[in-house]
Amino acid sequence: MNTFGYAAYSTDSPLAPYTFERRELRPDDVALEILYCGVCHSDLHTARNDWGMSYYPIVPGHEIVGRVIETGTQVTGFKAGDYVAVGCMVDSCRECDQCRKGDEQLCRQGPIYTYSGHDRISGEPTQGGYAKHLVVSEAFCLHMPEGLDLAKAAPLLCAGITTYSPLRTWNVGSGSRVGVIGLGGLGHMAVKLAVGLGAEVTVLSRSADKRADALALGAARLLVSADEGAMAEAAGSFDLIIDTVPAKHDLDPYLPLLDVDGTLVIVGQLGPMSDFSTVPLLSGRRRVAGSPIGGIRETQELLDFCAKKNILPDCEMIRMDQINEAFERMEKADVRYRFVIDMASLSAAAA
Repeated sequence: MNTFGYAAYSTDSPLAPYTFERRELRPDDVALEILYCGVCHSDLHTARNDWGMSYYPIVPGHEIVGRVIETGTQVTGFKAGDYVAVGCMVDSCRECDQCRKGDEQLCRQGPIYTYSGHDRISGEPTQGGYAKHLVVSEAFCLHMPEGLDLAKAAPLLCAGITTYSPLRTWNVGSGSRVGVIGLGGLGHMAVKLAVGLGAEVTVLSRSADKRADALALGAARLLVSADEGAMAEAAGSFDLIIDTVPAKHDLDPYLPLLDVDGTLVIVGQLGPMSDFSTVPLLSGRRRVAGSPIGGIRETQELLDFCAKKNILPDCEMIRMDQINEAFERMEKADVRYRFVIDMASLSAAAA
């Protein structure tokens, strides 16, 4: 299938129009027209090869909402006209213990990512959602529930599931005490989802500047991490802390905030962290953990939950030809809280 989109051509070039081929439909494939695509910090990292896994040209985008336009001969779960979503994965080995239990993101052979991956069958590079069309196995395609705003739902496919998965893993519910470090794309979804699950949520920030925003998102309070007195008073007051900071940082101020058997789970930083003291861990049986995205079943659960609770990310809609400006603004944290590309703008932008 011939299609077009925007791609990075090198580590230091702006994204630009790109025409390329999607694979022909396999019997279990779904072809979709992409309607909206979220803009994730991972897109920027990949365009610049910050993680050393990029190839060029590469089309970013793994927060995808679209409409089915064609299905393979063996597809039973989707039909033309259905609204669907695709997230960070487009395949896995499907045979290991993790895949069999629905944790494809933890596939023993590694999941096949929507971009910066290689097709499990053909070996060809995968290309993401900054494009007009996508072809994907129905096993990695999600149903968009009725009532969920298609124009705002795309960031649920990464920012949403990245924060929902640890909330479910650590059984957050009514009465849970959850802290959220950072109030960006991931952090604001963590707040909304934890509140939706019934938790009492506290945002942890270096200053009080975001207090009004935190409360508007549903948090009960904002705790200023630079206020030593307030931090001391908050010792032992959280069951779970979700750490969304996307850079190397110090965990020492936060670990004493966990109650006995509490967990701080890292979802933001991919790479080195500052040294931290193990004293709070040993003295309180506390844990530091990490969590990636969720599996397909859990991501569908998230979409259904958000439709039921009317939970959506706060988005700013952009045109496809504004993507380089969006990358620059995202680096400066100049967005509340996620960009979404209206892919109807792509035809004009790529002409």
